[in-house]
Amino acid sequence: LGVDDRSMDNFLAQSGCEVHCFDPSLEQPHLQKAEIWFHRISVDWRDPSPAILPKRQANNKKLATILDDFGHREVDVLKADMESAEWKILENLVLEGVLNSVGQLLLELHLHWAGFEVAGDDPSVVRYWFSLLKELERASFRLFHVHNNPKKPHLFLHKNILNASSAYTLSWVNTRWKPS
Repeated sequence: LGVDDRSMDNFLAQSGCEVHCFDPSLEQPHLQKAEIWFHRISVDWRDPSPAILPKRQANNKKLATILDDFGHREVDVLKADMESAEWKILENLVLEGVLNSVGQLLLELHLHWAGFEVAGDDPSVVRYWFSLLKELERASFRLFHVHNNPKKPHLFLHKNILNASSAYTLSWVNTRWKPS
């Protein structure tokens, strides 16, 4: 989590894991550095529209599509900072049943605003967030760690404050996980 910190990625790669990192700002479509693969793809809650020319849209794909493209059936550890798109992406993972393919989920959540394409008054937004967290619980995910940066502000639904952010990294384990 965080572009500058690749310590977990490096540790997993050096331990023999296949590690893929997705960053839409890369110049090359695919690049391998040491044991880690980098891809110019952004995980999203929707696939690209076939009606829009590929050069006019970002290379966004749903996780299920990425798994299919790479020939993967499961992800042992999914670590993601989705820059305030996490709620819609989490909703997509729930709706498409992709959570069954994930062993651990480390997700940075932003609480200073509702997130992309999430609308409504504050109570509606909180109910939406809560419903997604309950879906994780129903899918047998159990929260095992919470981290926040004490140097950053702790705001709740206050996007109108300039340069404000309130991010928490929540880590869950799928208690039904049986890797193949």
